[in-house]
Amino acid sequence: MRTFGTNEFLFIVYALQWTLTLTAIAFVGGGILGAALALLRISTSRTLRTLTSAYMQFIQGLPLLILMFICYYAPSLFGFELSAITAAAIALTINSAAFLGAIWESALRAIPKAQWESAEALAMHPLKVLRFVIVPQAVRLAMPSTVGFLVQIIKQTSIASIIGFIEITRAGQLVSNATFEPLKSFLAVAALYFIVCFPLTQISLWLEHRAAKRGSRA
Repeated sequence: MRTFGTNEFLFIVYALQWTLTLTAIAFVGGGILGAALALLRISTSRTLRTLTSAYMQFIQGLPLLILMFICYYAPSLFGFELSAITAAAIALTINSAAFLGAIWESALRAIPKAQWESAEALAMHPLKVLRFVIVPQAVRLAMPSTVGFLVQIIKQTSIASIIGFIEITRAGQLVSNATFEPLKSFLAVAALYFIVCFPLTQISLWLEHRAAKRGSRA
């Protein structure tokens, strides 16, 4: 009978590249969309603010698994199919955008209104105010939560295993089925998640403490 050994472990390690690839796609794509959502949430248009808020609340309230099923199975209704990685990337990007948008909106709103007003008094264009005054400060405020959410995205990629995408959780499941040694298989998976996520968690905590110190000095 096949047992858990070096080849099986390396198979799981090899699948880590797909976990990281999916994470990168979701984080970058979700970051771009999230930034747009955050800016729309602080726009002067009440209609845009309302529509954006409704979209973000809907996505945040929708289980990621259901969203992934929709992205994977819905295209077949229109006569075409998406690969597992494409469907997973779309679902994770949409989900990440809603949460990152909320994080960055909070950071933008945390900037004192006096700074907006001072910049406007100097006749600065609103886009320049955002670029040179508001956004640099908001980025510093949002960094701890953003890095923390990146850890969540890494963990959420495991849901893609449900639609057949072979990332480390799915790889662990395949090894478990082949060797009948689920404990060893999923301990290896857990170890890889820890190796990737723990440093990021520590960075998030460090950034949070650093921001708190700056706030106390101010």
